[in-house]
Amino acid sequence: MLPATILFALAALGGLTMAVIRLRGAPRPPTWLAMLHGLLAASGLVLLIYVALTTGVPRMAQIAIVLFVLAALGGAYLNLGFHAKSLPLPIPIMLVHAGVAVAGFVLLVLAQLPVETG
Repeated sequence: MLPATILFALAALGGLTMAVIRLRGAPRPPTWLAMLHGLLAASGLVLLIYVALTTGVPRMAQIAIVLFVLAALGGAYLNLGFHAKSLPLPIPIMLVHAGVAVAGFVLLVLAQLPVETG
């Protein structure tokens, strides 16, 4: 799960950068940055799903997968519905996309913490 977590962390850095760009008034971030963000996040998601199907993952990681899929759908909507049409990204949708992805990331990280017994 660690390689997937690293990919998601890199995607999050790109997402944060894009959010700052949008919140500072630009209608949308550079296309290359949006594509890199999506590629990193999609790669992390595919890797995480692969691990879940082949070796199994904790329940928190399973919930993270669901949240990442929802975030991916939101990202695809932002990209295809707005960015690709050169329209300004709607800030409320962007913030929901980010919030869902962050929640998934937090659960993924928590799922990897050692559990104390005894």
